[in-house]
Amino acid sequence: MLEWFFIALAVILVIVALWAVAAYNGLVTLRNLVQEAWRQIDVELQRRHDLIPNLVETVKGYAKHERETLEAVTQARTIAAAPGSSPAEQAAQENILTQALGRLFAVAEAYPDLKANQNFMQLQQELTNTEDRVAAGRRFYNANVRTLNTRIETFPTVIIANMFGFAREEYFETEDAARQAPNVQF
Repeated sequence: MLEWFFIALAVILVIVALWAVAAYNGLVTLRNLVQEAWRQIDVELQRRHDLIPNLVETVKGYAKHERETLEAVTQARTIAAAPGSSPAEQAAQENILTQALGRLFAVAEAYPDLKANQNFMQLQQELTNTEDRVAAGRRFYNANVRTLNTRIETFPTVIIANMFGFAREEYFETEDAARQAPNVQF
């Protein structure tokens, strides 16, 4: 009888150990997915940051007296392109840059020759495409963060997460133009 008890205990311990290994490996996989998704966003943000100086130079040729707006865009780009920010800090920096770019495009509206300039139109299109890729990357990143955070917070995986120091990740939330009401004028 005692022999069956030890066999049952050994089987239970093996099952618990297998579950712990699977839970740990699942958390590592999710953490790596989150890191990979963040790196993709970082690549797209860098692409965005690289387009901005060309855009500013193009506008400069047409709007020489709009120095304040051009400097605001350049300064916002410099801050946003600085490495080492958390997702929340990066989102705040990107929001400031987006607002500065909005002012730059408003300035461009006052210059019909600039709006018709092929280089400006191409840069504006590239920036729009990049913004779309950043938005897609943000959705992918946030979905992975949600999955990881849920797994870290739910029982019984929370035990393994706490034992091995897995921590919640931050979401990357920026102000979307789609969230803001359009300004319509007739």
